[in-house]
Amino acid sequence: MDITSSNAVFMLSIATIFPVPQKLTKFAADAMFATDDVEPAEVGKGADGNMYAGYTPYNTPQTITIMPDSPQLTLFEQWLAAMKANSTIYAANATIRIPSIGKKYTLTTGVLSRIRAIPNAQKVLQAMEYQITWDQVDPAPF
Repeated sequence: MDITSSNAVFMLSIATIFPVPQKLTKFAADAMFATDDVEPAEVGKGADGNMYAGYTPYNTPQTITIMPDSPQLTLFEQWLAAMKANSTIYAANATIRIPSIGKKYTLTTGVLSRIRAIPNAQKVLQAMEYQITWDQVDPAPF
């Protein structure tokens, strides 16, 4: 079975800043993108020993790791600059296609929730992490 991630395609658009989807490139060698675990249920146990559970809506934080010479570094910087200049949030949408597993993920209403201002300088400039928090992440076969 092929589970490579090197042929994944990540397309990101931000309606009023980059309305045409941009392909993210120059990911870090050991980290492209990752989502945090989410908790879709509130689970507990009452004093009488009976379990209860209920669905709870959730957001999905995603970390994107690109090299400091990625052409898309400017995309993240311009996204933040627009937010700062206008004191408002600009939402993004994205698709991620992963051919090795035959899946496509549609990510909607994403907010830039964490950004690294300057790359860490060591022997060489280090990879930079950006976090987008998504309202919806929906998988589908392709």
